Amino acid sequence: MFPKDAVVKLLGEYDLGNMTMATVCSHSSLQIFHGARMEGFKTLGIAVRERMRYYDAFPLARPDEFLMVGSYGEIPDLVDELLARNVVLIPHGSFVEYLGAENFANLGLPTFGNRAVLEWESDRDRQREWLEAAGISMPTKIDDPKDIDRPVLVKYHGAKGGRGFFIAKDYADFKLGIDWTKKYTIQEYILGTRYYIHYFYSPIKDSGYTLSRGSLEVLSMDRRDESNIDEMYKLGSQEELKKHGIFPSFVVTGNVPVVLRESLLPKVFDMGEKVVEKSLELFGGMIGPFCLETIVTDQLEFKVFEISGRIVAGTNPFIGGSPYSEFIEPGMSTGRRIAREIKNARDLGLLDMVLS
Repeated sequence: MFPKDAVVKLLGEYDLGNMTMATVCSHSSLQIFHGARMEGFKTLGIAVRERMRYYDAFPLARPDEFLMVGSYGEIPDLVDELLARNVVLIPHGSFVEYLGAENFANLGLPTFGNRAVLEWESDRDRQREWLEAAGISMPTKIDDPKDIDRPVLVKYHGAKGGRGFFIAKDYADFKLGIDWTKKYTIQEYILGTRYYIHYFYSPIKDSGYTLSRGSLEVLSMDRRDESNIDEMYKLGSQEELKKHGIFPSFVVTGNVPVVLRESLLPKVFDMGEKVVEKSLELFGGMIGPFCLETIVTDQLEFKVFEISGRIVAGTNPFIGGSPYSEFIEPGMSTGRRIAREIKNARDLGLLDMVLS
């Protein structure tokens, strides 16, 4: 991983009044660029396609400049050019997935957040270790697929937008769907309602819902439309469809805004607090946006099945704010909140606390 002291040295050579927020043109980049612009920053979009015309349709979210690359693998070769632009990278799921977690962690550029989270987030076994150590309730893990004795969800490691995930009810079912070349995790399939909770942790804010260090915010929540699995009930049982070679897919195609019943909010904050406090202990803490992906049972209990340690695409319905962020500051998207954190840290001389 690129050393923190090297990041501090780079920042010492930056024109801090002329920083540029940069990210890959995908995932949540529209709101990242829009939010950065609202906070007074220049923006740079990194793209592999020469035709980025859809950005012309959204002038308030169009980056000031595009940096075209033949492939995302070229980004490490452009470090000097990006340093000359006083670039701060803003990670999102597609950026990390396209470049690879290890390559992203080693980029010699100031990056928003703590890159150490990648080691814990991208490996589902370490993710479980972190969450369970924090006292978070999770679906039961099944180590041996031959022990499947109930409906399970099989998930591959890394951020893949649900691609390849599948449900199995026994070992025979598991063998029908598994790709043996990929690292996977098997977890109990929990019946309930899925809620994706979008948090923001600031190590430099000392008001609001304060923790041992810094402050925790809940900015928004969503649910996911997941390809053909969400239409499966209209088509008949999965078992019958599998006989015809049709398999349910969990590929995320869109996001739906959600408001949770207010009596559950104390549990939401308690989960977020526990996860942040344990992250501080394990690897120096998450910084900025993260998402707990949960299921709420009919007993109103939360089961956390995954964590994303950065901005998630489920924040995209809330460019103008959400029913939660409106109570903090009207019009605050997660993209803008990232830019605000960087601006506040710069003005306080604390950039080393929010960049790595």
